Amino acid sequence: MQKIEVQSEYRKEAGKGIARQLRMRGKIPAVLYSAGASTLLTMDPKDIVKVLHSASGENTLITLQITGGSGEASRVAILRDFQRDPINGKVLHADLFEINMNEPIVVKVPVEVIGTVSAGVKEGGVLQHNARELEIRCLPSLIPDHIQVDASPLGIGESIHAKDIQLAEGIEMMTDPDQVVVSVAAPISEAQLEELLTAPKEAKEPEVLAKKEEEAPKAEGKAEAKAGEAKGKAEPKAKEEKKETKK
Repeated sequence: MQKIEVQSEYRKEAGKGIARQLRMRGKIPAVLYSAGASTLLTMDPKDIVKVLHSASGENTLITLQITGGSGEASRVAILRDFQRDPINGKVLHADLFEINMNEPIVVKVPVEVIGTVSAGVKEGGVLQHNARELEIRCLPSLIPDHIQVDASPLGIGESIHAKDIQLAEGIEMMTDPDQVVVSVAAPISEAQLEELLTAPKEAKEPEVLAKKEEEAPKAEGKAEAKAGEAKGKAEPKAKEEKKETKK
């Protein structure tokens, strides 16, 4: 697990105007979240880029040195979220989460497929990387840079699930055990591919219309039968009512 030291400063004000001013000075607004509280900070965007390009990426442990305000402070945090400019890709904002080195946390770690060419691929199968990252729970000091999965034993139609992966001691898998991580799919010939692409789609609408047309006479018959029943029941009552009126 890689650690990077980052400098930051306390800031009192927030808002779009303040954020714009900071960016004009080559800085970015940031927020440190910890135990239900939040601290407004100013950071250098280059430090966030350094974290993202490190071996551990967003899971890099950041030793955050904070100056200004009531005094200096040092916190350990990880990058929880960040925003980029959609046009030039520059980092605009960063959210950090303070962590306790003695308490486990849940993070997502990238999957690295290793090993020689699998038996299934040699037979013409296609290697599929189904899950790019896995969720784990462990102490911050035990967070791995990546989780290695050896796909070399896989044959055509075989796969490795999350439950099949052996993790280091102290690391708990949080991803669904039945999640497929790596698999080898059967090859598709050019003839099969062309058949799939050129096969006409089934016309379901005529079937639906035909079904409705078949059901319509039945529905009408049921309605007529119900009307007859209702009429049969109503006639005796009507006769009785007439008799009573005549009396």
